[in-house]
Amino acid sequence: MHGSYVMYDKYSGRSRRFAFVTMKTVEDANAVIEKLNGTEIGGREIKVNVTEKPLSSSDLPLSQSEESQFIDSPHKVYVGNLAKTVTTDTLKKFFSEKGKVLSAKVSRVPGTSKSSGYGFVTFSSEDDVEAAISSFTNSSLEGQKIRVNKA
Repeated sequence: MHGSYVMYDKYSGRSRRFAFVTMKTVEDANAVIEKLNGTEIGGREIKVNVTEKPLSSSDLPLSQSEESQFIDSPHKVYVGNLAKTVTTDTLKKFFSEKGKVLSAKVSRVPGTSKSSGYGFVTFSSEDDVEAAISSFTNSSLEGQKIRVNKA
């Protein structure tokens, strides 16, 4: 088992009667559900189910490591209306066709790996920024017309 934590009420310190248990695999989780759902703990029947969005630690480091790898620079563009499938790498490759891309990042919905639908690309010079804006405004990336402005 990966780790578990019971949720306590912030104010009373009492258990809020639910807990999260993180399993390594979906199979593990399903096996536990079959075993425990409807069983009694301390005289109460418990419900066990899988949360769709795993609160797994593997989600968070992803966005944090992307953040820390992002190189900021004064020469930066904002890219909006991104398709949900666009990743940081896709964005970087796409803009690299026209200029020297220092770094790129797709913004994520906090605490998840879902795309917020916009991102930033940094360049090494103002000329690259201008070139990117004029080249990529109204161009399509993964089937969606993107918006490119100076950040």
